[in-house]
Amino acid sequence: MVQIVKYRNIYYAISGTLIALSVFAFLFWGLKLGIDFKGGSLLFGEFSISAPANNDIQDALIKIDVGETIIQQTGERGVILRFKEVDEPKHQEILKVLEDLAAKQDKNAFTQKSFESVGPSIGKELQSKSITAGMLVLSLVIGYIAFAFRGVSYPLASWKYGIATLAALFHDIIIPIGLFAVLGHFYNIEISSGFIAAILTVLGYSVHDSIIVFDRIRENLIKHHGRTFDETVNISINQTFVRSINTSLTVILVLLSIYFLGGESIKYSALALMVGVGVGTYSSIFIGSTILTSWYAYMYANPSKRK
Repeated sequence: MVQIVKYRNIYYAISGTLIALSVFAFLFWGLKLGIDFKGGSLLFGEFSISAPANNDIQDALIKIDVGETIIQQTGERGVILRFKEVDEPKHQEILKVLEDLAAKQDKNAFTQKSFESVGPSIGKELQSKSITAGMLVLSLVIGYIAFAFRGVSYPLASWKYGIATLAALFHDIIIPIGLFAVLGHFYNIEISSGFIAAILTVLGYSVHDSIIVFDRIRENLIKHHGRTFDETVNISINQTFVRSINTSLTVILVLLSIYFLGGESIKYSALALMVGVGVGTYSSIFIGSTILTSWYAYMYANPSKRK
């Protein structure tokens, strides 16, 4: 049997370091918001042979008064353009400019893959709703855990399982957020509504994993009566360890295929999910349950706190 609980301080150190780095990245660099949140237009397309230089595209767009344009090359042929919100006639004018640029090279052509335009008011509304959704999910999770484990009163009250789950959830969302703060700062990767959906999905996945471990702890507290709490938690983690790893690997393999074979618009949502699922599996095994053992050890050392 793997002695997981015994080395909990090592897991806390690893997670603490990752959380500290993530918080630093978020506070100093922040997330680079996409057009879903700040408004504007995004056009993704491909040239059949090769994409022109960014300067050539920029010079061509200046002539039709598109305003500030951010150009990102994707591979040898793909290009992503971000600019102010435009109407359909201006959109068609931009396409004509890109097609003319492609025509300067023999047998080259431009094909639009996707185009979206979001007004600034809609972007602000989405920001507000995203925060509200996140807070609502966290509140419901704590309530559900406390309710589901209401029959557990010894050695820890049911609400403490909810707090342990909340700590694991914070761990699971702050690390992907920190990663995307780094990607945004160094690689200009923007977050979209897909990123918010990925984070909310990670919350659900993490809770699912944590409940499985906690439920096994609840069963083993009765089955293995007489063992210490640390021993019971360690047995429970070992019994669910292989299942958690296998389930997560299956999901990650699917997400890897989406990341490498899916379109540009969903690859970073898949990346957020991959990181979140991986971190969530780690926290359900090494963080959530070990927090319970640390809490119990604290209560044992401080009899006045045994409530």
